Amino acid sequence: MGPPTPTTPPPSATKIRRTTSAGGGSGSIILEKYQLGRLLGRGSFAKVYLGRLLDNADTEVAVKVIDKAATVDAAMEPRILREVSAMRRLHHHPNILKLHEVLATKSKIYLVMELAQGGELFAKLSRCRRFSESTARRYFQQVVSALRFCHQNGVFHRDIKPQNLLLDHNGVLKITDFGLSALSEHKIDGLIRTACGTPAYTAPEVVSRKGYNGETADAWSCGVLLYVFLVGSLPFDDSNLSNMYRAMHRRSFEFPDWVSKSAKIVIYRLLDPNPNTRLSLDDLIKLSWFKKSFSQENLRSHGDQEVGSEFVDAKGFRYMPQVNAFDLISMSSGLNLSGLFEEETSSKEMRFTCGMQVVEIEERVVKAGVESGYRVERGKGGGMRLVKGRAVLVVEIWEVAAELWLVELRLVDGAVEFGELQWGELRSGLGDIVLSWHNEVVVSSSLT
Repeated sequence: MGPPTPTTPPPSATKIRRTTSAGGGSGSIILEKYQLGRLLGRGSFAKVYLGRLLDNADTEVAVKVIDKAATVDAAMEPRILREVSAMRRLHHHPNILKLHEVLATKSKIYLVMELAQGGELFAKLSRCRRFSESTARRYFQQVVSALRFCHQNGVFHRDIKPQNLLLDHNGVLKITDFGLSALSEHKIDGLIRTACGTPAYTAPEVVSRKGYNGETADAWSCGVLLYVFLVGSLPFDDSNLSNMYRAMHRRSFEFPDWVSKSAKIVIYRLLDPNPNTRLSLDDLIKLSWFKKSFSQENLRSHGDQEVGSEFVDAKGFRYMPQVNAFDLISMSSGLNLSGLFEEETSSKEMRFTCGMQVVEIEERVVKAGVESGYRVERGKGGGMRLVKGRAVLVVEIWEVAAELWLVELRLVDGAVEFGELQWGELRSGLGDIVLSWHNEVVVSSSLT
């Protein structure tokens, strides 16, 4: 059976379905699909409930309920958009909490997420007061692995702390709460300009408002986190923020005797107030202290843009075996959740369907890129980028049906010098392999 005609939308592209709810709290039925159970926690703009599938009570999820009227204002809208957009990009890393589905009514938004039954790592740390070095290293390795994956997919968390780290039923760490994250397309001249985060975990350059690198800012937070894991207290803690930031610039903190020399060196290099000389996460994973009890095989499968060998073809090109409809939600020019967000045309990405084989698609994308003056770069475990000057495009291929692929070219850096002319050149080069352009897709996701 041949591929569908250019006018046929991808099979997964179904409209977002509205929900039926009895108030949105415990006991509510959502979309005749989930029943909300006990309250699991409260965030700055949402409540999180245990959820169960009505047709399979053994399947449990966490449902974040956002009341539009009470919490969604000019400040909250970007946070919700960032959280959904970030989690869509990061859906396949084992140490990042998965977002399964987005639903909406006129009054509420429901984010259906993976359930982390082990709760907050902060609670465990509070009970233990501090972790042994081997335990601290194991959790730290998972945080760093996940953050490197975030950075390589254009997401900078900016609020790493124990309260935003969860544990699943097997004790595997999951990073959550991307509401304060920054995306690479929000950079100005390659730097992030907005200040946010938890002061005791936030890099000193973030508050300078002169622009900073999101990767090195997250690296600082990792240094604070490792200190907290090993010592049981913050390295910098003062109710007077000016005094605290002066202490950060002076590196005014001490280590107790039980912290090993190797761990002290790692923390000291991460808590370098100069972001230009601070230890990067890419260099961190090469250190013997970090690599202890963490195999290179695990490092490869969790780092860079690798998400497992099943996602890499024979030539090393990364693609998704089956597109999750949720992945298409945030590809649209807005969430379009019952009119909550105003749509605007996006110039950050270009998508089209194609009926060719993956290897052939890759060859044509490379050819179109080279003809337009781009340099082709490949990740160690798959993935491809087109680079010209400051402009960086990430290329991904997603299977939406038998013999039908969705190809995405996403601009992750260099927005200032990349516009419609450049998109037009690539469109022209790809021309005859395109079945249909899909830049306006609004869908509902599925747990399956």
